[in-house]
Amino acid sequence: MGDHKPARRSTTMIDIARAAGVSKSTVSLVLKGSDLVKADTRQRVEAAIERLGYVYNRGAANLRASSSSFVGMVISDLTNPFFAELAVGIENALYQLGFVPILANTNEDVERQAYVLRSLREHNVAGIIMSPARGADAWALANQLPATMPTIITMRRIPGSPFPYIGPDNRAGSREAVAHLLRLGHRRIGYLGGDEKITTQQERAAGWQDALAAAGIPYDPDLMFPAPPTRDGGRDAMERALAMARPPTAVFCYNDIVAMGATRALSMRGLAPGRDVAVIGFDDIAEAEHNAPPLTTVNADTREMGARCAESLIRLIRGEDPAGLSFAGRTRLIVRESCGAARLERKAS
Repeated sequence: MGDHKPARRSTTMIDIARAAGVSKSTVSLVLKGSDLVKADTRQRVEAAIERLGYVYNRGAANLRASSSSFVGMVISDLTNPFFAELAVGIENALYQLGFVPILANTNEDVERQAYVLRSLREHNVAGIIMSPARGADAWALANQLPATMPTIITMRRIPGSPFPYIGPDNRAGSREAVAHLLRLGHRRIGYLGGDEKITTQQERAAGWQDALAAAGIPYDPDLMFPAPPTRDGGRDAMERALAMARPPTAVFCYNDIVAMGATRALSMRGLAPGRDVAVIGFDDIAEAEHNAPPLTTVNADTREMGARCAESLIRLIRGEDPAGLSFAGRTRLIVRESCGAARLERKAS
């Protein structure tokens, strides 16, 4: 027999990770010089690298990175100005971080969403930011997106999903809006619009009920008027509210688009929003300030939410623990003419 010796296997990042007692993603962060790794962990990894003689192939790493410079941006309804503004916020932040978004509109269709997610995976995107279509659930997402695909869910929480969720604090924002109406003297306050199956609707309706309960007003299910989150839906919901034997004197709306439909319905009846019926929306889209009358609404800081989505996704791609990346943003009430506050203040003075 000859004295030929088998070639020695090259040391890999997995070997380094085992030797240092860390994850492969942590080793990758150390090799890239990331400041996200604690000093003692970095020293442990560097010691393992030196001990095992690992050589980092930066050229190959750069090649891998260049093939994953695209991020999927899946939006549920781009015809809704809110989601269009959200998409702009995400896109701007991704650009600043060196990623290129691939934008897809699912048009609130779960089958179309499944097709989009499959296509994005086939195109080897680095990660996905998604506002789920109505009807999406954790089981379906688990089958469409592997846990290894960095994914951020935004604006519509999916119960049971392991992916980080980023969105406004819907319940707190709604509670503040309805509390404002209560301070203005309203006691019969309706809730207009939204799909009861969507978590966003559930959270905003819960805030409405919280504020009423705090004022000692019992919940009246007859004052809730579900409707599509559109102008037509808002107009229809407002018409149903006005048809009651005792119509509400104020309404809190699922979003600004519903509120705009509601103010239109009032105007068509010769009623003045803010004088005859107070109206408040949610989102503070750009159009809200220019509505007739300008719309009182809950500001969800849409652009900032978009930037937060992008930043959190990049942290996921870098290997951070998803458990610490969910975020509920603070909201604030923007008071304009549609709630009648200014008229009451002038009357009081």
